[in-house]
Amino acid sequence: MLSIKNIVKQYAGHRALDDVSLEVESGKIFGLLGPNGAGKTSLIRIINQITAPDSGEVYFNGEKLNQSHIERIGYLPEERGLYKKMEIGEQMIYLARLKGLSRTDATAKLKYWFQKLDMESWWKKKIEELSKGMSQKAQFVATVLHEPDLIILDEPFSGFDPVNAELIKNEILELNKKGATILFSTHRMESVEELCDSIALIHKSHKILDGRVKNIRHSYRNDTYLVEYTGEKLSFDGSQPFSIINETAGDDSYIVKIKLENSTANEALQYLLPKTRINMLQEVIPSMNEIFIEKVNQIA
Repeated sequence: MLSIKNIVKQYAGHRALDDVSLEVESGKIFGLLGPNGAGKTSLIRIINQITAPDSGEVYFNGEKLNQSHIERIGYLPEERGLYKKMEIGEQMIYLARLKGLSRTDATAKLKYWFQKLDMESWWKKKIEELSKGMSQKAQFVATVLHEPDLIILDEPFSGFDPVNAELIKNEILELNKKGATILFSTHRMESVEELCDSIALIHKSHKILDGRVKNIRHSYRNDTYLVEYTGEKLSFDGSQPFSIINETAGDDSYIVKIKLENSTANEALQYLLPKTRINMLQEVIPSMNEIFIEKVNQIA
């Protein structure tokens, strides 16, 4: 759906994006990751045509990005922007009409969302009367009300308590299931693992990593395993086909983190089974949070 080619963006003496390219597949959830100041928001503003790149091009469903695509995009900015003194119902209808909906359609869709998210009493309220989490909910509805093909969410879970964060996460998944492509920027790595099909990591204006989440995690496998056993604490004399990273004691068992050395998990089991009762042997695959920290620190 979205093809970003060799984008460069300069602000005075600061280069926010330097030759950034990435592809967002139609119908997928794509995570745009990076530390603060990496260039994520600059890229999102270019996709939303708030600013233009100095060079490079963006294509939307094969067409060069243009004004006609705005109605097909929903954007939830990190800095929320609803009018604080305008009634929420009228404000939502106004914003939906800017995206091409008739007043009748906008009203019907708004009633559906207000009922779905338990917001029915909010119609006459003003944003300034709501808590931060409640206003976030209203902004989310404004973003998706016109049923956009591409939904861009910048830190969508910011300000939500755990219950409402889970609610919005489920709504994102449902919208995606119905065919919407989701691009979201977040610092919550657990959300990346739960939601994203693919990611791109931007740091210091450059893309330093991209691909499918599953493939990226597997590419960082390092032959590390957790072993849980029950019985007397084992002593290791150096003859074992692995090295010990650490060992902790539980209530009635021990957990050992091991790293294989030119051997296999089967060989590790063959060594351990005659000595104790094995409850678990499980490979430890680095999390996206660990990969994020490692990649960023490499270029710190």
